[in-house]
Amino acid sequence: MSASAFLDTWIPAGALPKWQLFIAFTALFNTAQNFVTLSFTRRIYNGAPANEPVTRLQARTFGVWTLASGLVRMYAAYHIHNKQVYDLALFTYLLAFCHFGSEIFVYRTSRFFGPVLTTVVVSTTSLVWMIMQYDYYVQTSN
Repeated sequence: MSASAFLDTWIPAGALPKWQLFIAFTALFNTAQNFVTLSFTRRIYNGAPANEPVTRLQARTFGVWTLASGLVRMYAAYHIHNKQVYDLALFTYLLAFCHFGSEIFVYRTSRFFGPVLTTVVVSTTSLVWMIMQYDYYVQTSN
């Protein structure tokens, strides 16, 4: 049995639920690393001035925020047809996009062509994908 067929027995069919689950598991690993080391978080916020360094507190806060977003996305993988859950997952990507966009362009604590680019690509791709597939996945009732 392929991994895709196995997942289809647990989550709704389609690529988007699988993507949500993949990103959710990625968030779990990112959360753990935020509690263990600062090295990856420092790579994301690589434009932070010396007087505003990445701290353990900031990394743990970022880790909890990432965990919360990951849990919403994991729930969305299983309940992708539920409008409220879909909307919440969509908003997690919008928040991530706004957060990292502001860190790059407003606060300048991240450099666009660095490790943060991955988070921008994931949030943008996921946001556009979810908006484009909204009517396909969300079950509306009148």
